[in-house]
Amino acid sequence: MISFQEFTLANGLRVIVHEDPTVQIAVMNILYDVGSRDEREDKTGFAHLFEHLMFGGSINIPNYDEPLQRVGGENNAFTNTDITNYYLTVPAANLETGFWLESDRMLSLSFDPNVLEVQRKVVIEEFKQRYLNQPYGDVWLKLRPLAYHVHPYKWATIGKEISHIENATMEDVKDFFFTHYVPNNAILVVAGNVKVDQVKALAKKWFGPIPSGKNRERKLPTEPIQTKKRLLEVEAKVPANAFYKMFHMPGRFHDDYFTVDLLSDVLGRGQSSRLYSKLVKEQEIFTSLSSFVMGTVDPGLLVINGRLKDGISFNKAEEEVNKIINDVLQNGIDEAELQKVKNQAETTFEFDEVEVMNRAMNLAFASLSGDTNRVNTERKKLSGISVDDIQRTASDILKEENSSVMYYKAILN
Repeated sequence: MISFQEFTLANGLRVIVHEDPTVQIAVMNILYDVGSRDEREDKTGFAHLFEHLMFGGSINIPNYDEPLQRVGGENNAFTNTDITNYYLTVPAANLETGFWLESDRMLSLSFDPNVLEVQRKVVIEEFKQRYLNQPYGDVWLKLRPLAYHVHPYKWATIGKEISHIENATMEDVKDFFFTHYVPNNAILVVAGNVKVDQVKALAKKWFGPIPSGKNRERKLPTEPIQTKKRLLEVEAKVPANAFYKMFHMPGRFHDDYFTVDLLSDVLGRGQSSRLYSKLVKEQEIFTSLSSFVMGTVDPGLLVINGRLKDGISFNKAEEEVNKIINDVLQNGIDEAELQKVKNQAETTFEFDEVEVMNRAMNLAFASLSGDTNRVNTERKKLSGISVDDIQRTASDILKEENSSVMYYKAILN
């Protein structure tokens, strides 16, 4: 159970406080409700670009890292399809330094053309190194548009193509910033050796004067229900043939999300899972094989992926995967199998609550759903899932017409 109190400033900034007097640190986590799904299709990669730009200096502070390091702090950030998340840790006595730094860059970035050029080059290099020049690096650049034809999940967080970042103007950057990086589009969590009254005073002092942005209504296109299997075959210079099979599934805050999550664990989490034990250890069809869920806010994907053993055809590999899936559909799973994956999930929940920073992140993400206490109720919801629930969702999701498959063939040198 994670205890918390929350309040909202006049400018719309949502603030959550989690007191933990057993630690000597304070953490700040700012979640901006903006990810790659909020980009225009002709201007992608901006959310990720801003993850870099936000460290390039603000209107008053030319170097974000230096003053934070001077008081013993450290920081980082990440961007995905749904959110942009910044976090820092400081000795509890130096908490106000964190408020000063985070509020100043929310107020306004420096918008220095030199900073934009530096970060543009960094992002372009990252695009090339991680996605274009690395074995299997382009997998999700191909899988996303295969699975999604309408929803903006069809492009990766890094962007759809390098030219979108190459052609980004300062006007584009300013427009994106003042649309999304505003108090009423952010959730601030302060946790650790802090007090609620202390955080309230600091929040009002440092964030209170920042004007709120325009209220925007997110109008994303809904991905149509898939009615026909999709198949993509590609070739690349990679070490081994790789197989990917994806099924559309509910989003992260849907009532069936954890049911599908447990279903994916039964199929392919760990060496005792059905896919791995049958097709890697027993039949030696694959050298590796697993399944997982994407965990996106909007309807996401259950993904099965693995590397084929030499000499095994893609058709044979998929046929054997389908046998495992059909066995679940026809015969279901037993209580022992369900309890095993529930225990694994419970361990993950426990691990997530050990570090105060993880608790802060989980509170912020739960708040995104509109119910911060979801952070405490999801575990109970997961424990109540039955074998019948698994069977029902499997029947809904593991349909061949709901699948997108990619055969990623290794070119022999």
